[in-house]
Amino acid sequence: MSLIGKKVDNFTVQGYQNETFREVNFEKDILGKWSIFMFYPADFTFVCPTELEDLEDHHKELNDLGFEVYSVSTDTHFTHKAWHDHSEAISKVTFTMLGDPKKELVKIFDVLEEESGMAFRGTFIVNPEGKIVAYEVNDGGIGRDASELVRRAKAAKFVHDNPGLVCPAKWKEGEKTLKPGLDLVGKI
Repeated sequence: MSLIGKKVDNFTVQGYQNETFREVNFEKDILGKWSIFMFYPADFTFVCPTELEDLEDHHKELNDLGFEVYSVSTDTHFTHKAWHDHSEAISKVTFTMLGDPKKELVKIFDVLEEESGMAFRGTFIVNPEGKIVAYEVNDGGIGRDASELVRRAKAAKFVHDNPGLVCPAKWKEGEKTLKPGLDLVGKI
C-alpha cells in the first residue's frame, strides 16, 4: 500500500543537533513546513555515514528551498552525539539527528525491518500539511544520492505551489513543465 498522501501521525522524539539535544514534535516542528526525513539502519555503520555526509553536502541548498532536514535511526539521541563526536563524516552534520529507540517514527513511516529492529533506508518528503508527497525505500546495502533528493524536493514544491502543472522525467528547476489535458494525449 502506498504512503503517498498519508498524513504523518503526531509524534514527539528527541534529537541531537549542533552540540544540543532538542525535542522535535510533529505539530510544533513539522506542520506548516516542508520536511525531509532520511531513515537509516544504525549509527557507527558503513553505508550510513556516507549517506549522511552526502545529505549534509546538500543541507544548505535544501534549507534555502525551505526544507527542514531530519535523519532518523532507532539509536538514541545520545548515540547520535557520540557518533558525531567520533566520526569524521558525521562531525560535519548540522541537521537534526532524531533518535527513535521506541520505534515510533519507523512505524509511522513504515520502514521498520522487523527482524533486526532497525530502519530500512527510507527518504520521505513531507509537505506543510504534514502529508507524504514523495518517498523511496531501499534495502540496507543500497545507498542513496542526495542530489536526486534535492531534485525531487524541488519538483514536489513546484507541483504543490502550481496546481495543475506536473514535472516530467529528469525535470530540473526552471525547465518546462506540463499541463495535463486532452491536447497532450498521444503527443508526448
